[in-house]
Amino acid sequence: MLHSKPFAAADTCFLIDWAYWRYRDILFDLFQTVFVPEAVLREIKSEKTLEWVAINLASGRLALFTETPDVIELAIRIVERSRTISSLRGVDIPEAICLALGKLRGYIVLTENRGALMAADVLEELSGVVVWRSLEVIREAIRRRIIICDPEQVFKLYEEETRHRFPRSELEAVIRELREEVGEMA
Repeated sequence: MLHSKPFAAADTCFLIDWAYWRYRDILFDLFQTVFVPEAVLREIKSEKTLEWVAINLASGRLALFTETPDVIELAIRIVERSRTISSLRGVDIPEAICLALGKLRGYIVLTENRGALMAADVLEELSGVVVWRSLEVIREAIRRRIIICDPEQVFKLYEEETRHRFPRSELEAVIRELREEVGEMA
């Protein structure tokens, strides 16, 4: 049986923020499985994040991804290329592994890392890779009516609970877009 929900790969910064939000389990309504590469797991030091990851690894909603040679090879190329372009922030191996999974396996990459976001836009070897920040994850949950609430309030709650601030212009554009869509659905 084929599942309509995609797979995702989450990096450290995404998981750390996400573990502090009360509606964090919406991830599992959006994705079949969220893979956590071993390199990402090794970076997590926060007890709250480790506990949330461990519980969801045990339940099968998160899955540990052991890096394969093809993924490692592409990840190393991404790290090297990110360091050769002066306008690009460097990407480290854990984020590069997630980007490689996006390219090689078609997983949606979940990150808040600016270097990873920039690399996906700039590096030709990452063309077609879909990268979502929490902004896009929450937007999609509201679109699919997994979260039914005023968009501005949902994003405000996320910012309060995670201490993560969205870029204002992008947040305002998403809220405007969602309100227009909700108006069309009514």
